[in-house]
Amino acid sequence: MNRNTITGFILIAAIMIAYTVWMTPSKEELARQREIQDSINRVKQTEAEKKLTEEKKPAELTKQPTVEEVIPEETIPPQEQTGNTNEFRKWQNLYANFAHAAMGTQDTITIETDLAIYRISKKSGFIIDAILKNYKTWDSLPLQLFEPGYSKFGLTFFAGNKVINTDELYFTPSDSSSRHFEVTGKNSFRFSMRLYADDNAGNPKTDSYIEYLYDFKGDDYMFDFTINLVNLKGIIPSNTNTMELYWNADLIQQEHSIDRFNGSTIYYKYYHDDVDYLSETKDDEEQISTKLKWVSFKQRFFSSTLIAKQFFEGGNLKTFTLENKPYEKYLKTMDASLDIPINPMGNTSIPMSLYMGPNKFKILKSYGLELEQQIPIGWSFFLLAWINQYIVIPVFDWLGGYGWNYGIVILVLTIMLKIVLFPIAYKTYMSSAKMRVLKPEVDEINKKFPKKEDAMKKQQAVMALYKKAGANPASGCIPMLLQMPILFAMFRFFPSSIELRQQSFLWAHDLSSYDSILDLPFTIPFYGDHVSLFTLLMTISTIMYTYLNNQMMSQQTTQMPGMKTMMYIMPIMFLGLFNDYASGLSYYYFLANIITFGQMFAFRYLVNEDKLRAQIEANKKKPKKKSNFQKRLEEAAKKRGYKP
Repeated sequence: MNRNTITGFILIAAIMIAYTVWMTPSKEELARQREIQDSINRVKQTEAEKKLTEEKKPAELTKQPTVEEVIPEETIPPQEQTGNTNEFRKWQNLYANFAHAAMGTQDTITIETDLAIYRISKKSGFIIDAILKNYKTWDSLPLQLFEPGYSKFGLTFFAGNKVINTDELYFTPSDSSSRHFEVTGKNSFRFSMRLYADDNAGNPKTDSYIEYLYDFKGDDYMFDFTINLVNLKGIIPSNTNTMELYWNADLIQQEHSIDRFNGSTIYYKYYHDDVDYLSETKDDEEQISTKLKWVSFKQRFFSSTLIAKQFFEGGNLKTFTLENKPYEKYLKTMDASLDIPINPMGNTSIPMSLYMGPNKFKILKSYGLELEQQIPIGWSFFLLAWINQYIVIPVFDWLGGYGWNYGIVILVLTIMLKIVLFPIAYKTYMSSAKMRVLKPEVDEINKKFPKKEDAMKKQQAVMALYKKAGANPASGCIPMLLQMPILFAMFRFFPSSIELRQQSFLWAHDLSSYDSILDLPFTIPFYGDHVSLFTLLMTISTIMYTYLNNQMMSQQTTQMPGMKTMMYIMPIMFLGLFNDYASGLSYYYFLANIITFGQMFAFRYLVNEDKLRAQIEANKKKPKKKSNFQKRLEEAAKKRGYKP
């Protein structure tokens, strides 16, 4: 092992140590994890007490509240109850031409499709709750994309020298025949909410309004959403060319563990350009001065995306975490202010789409909007993205289509990848076998040139030996380098795959989260407060592989004593890194190690080193043409006074 190789290993170890220190949870994150665990314990205790209490109550007293009862109706403002003109004028002073819309009751309209349940509030006219019917939270509750009452959506503009925020006003539904509508299959359902302006007498003008027009589809997570400004000339100032569309939501924690590489943040796509995102690990803000195609409030496995059929003029995007949690499962706050162009002298239509659904690669890619780039499969390095996009994901989906348990799917995928990589593994082993056969002769050359000033002579002699024997030291490194992109691609794929979400296998309840077989009453630095068995098995198998590999390397090269110790430290570092990571990934690496062991023993059985030695001796007798590299080495040696 030369100096460059040793330096490379030292740099790799230094990078891994720095990376582990950087990725160690902060005190705030550890406190948050403890709060979550305490919340779980409180919920379990409450459920147990509730169950005990309900056994003593009559059946009619244990009736669960309906969906409509979750958000209580607000009281009617006093001015609407009394009809007092002075009170109404106060509202006019606040809302100008929209004073009448400031009075109303909080009510919701439910739209149910095959995939989701949307609740639209009369106040703001927008969706305040979206429940995905085919998914649950990690603690088996209905999966909501955001907490009702903790999201805002509206337009901000001037009217009558007043700042109007439409999320504070009451809209009128286009169809008041029911509060619950259903749409199934390929059918669509058009529904609108209108915010009417007032005439001079303070009554709603049915021909002057702001409209939110929805077009839901029964079998699609994406639906059309259009904002129409109708006959608002004279209400909106003539010099107004844009409106501010603001969107704010407090996200709910839906997963048991928080993934550092696939966290909650805002993704956005520039118009006819790349996709970008804010920081996933800290508060962040970005002022966008160019056109945007879409903005997405993205969580680990789900997202809410607002898509312009044309473009947004730009805006301000911000993510932050409130110090005082507004509710128990609060995760993070997303905030977007977007500029939309309008025509104040005529009608304006702003066509958009809304996607509220899972971050499933096949679904997102089908829209042709690059929404799939919210799934971190290695987009920053094209080779990782290609491996995942064109090889791993299609094969994984194909295997998953058979209905197998996903633990079996990962096993079959690992075997298939190992079969594809078999020629590379065989070439790597043959290279190491040749090095072992030649080691005695290399040792003799080292004894012949013990001095440091003879390093060039020693290197030239070793290269000449390899040349005669038909061996190439680099032939063992190159195949290993070819395998590295696949290993890193798997590192990105498994934690980002929604297919593994809440899929159990053996003792693991969720292959997308860590598999805890023991919860510790304390936290171990760089490790955590639980024991992940798949990570433990992966670490043990990696140490075993390191031991066998060191045994083989000691037979072909002379290692520095410190290098062996360093090779054992790295698996221990991985133990801390992977302990709170996706158990599916640790399971994959464990399987890969076990299959590698089988390959190593098979190669030892199949490769006869005595025959290999005889082949090398035969190669030495064949005349060899000097390579340009060897010629340059000899010329450099001659300049130093050495004659071969």
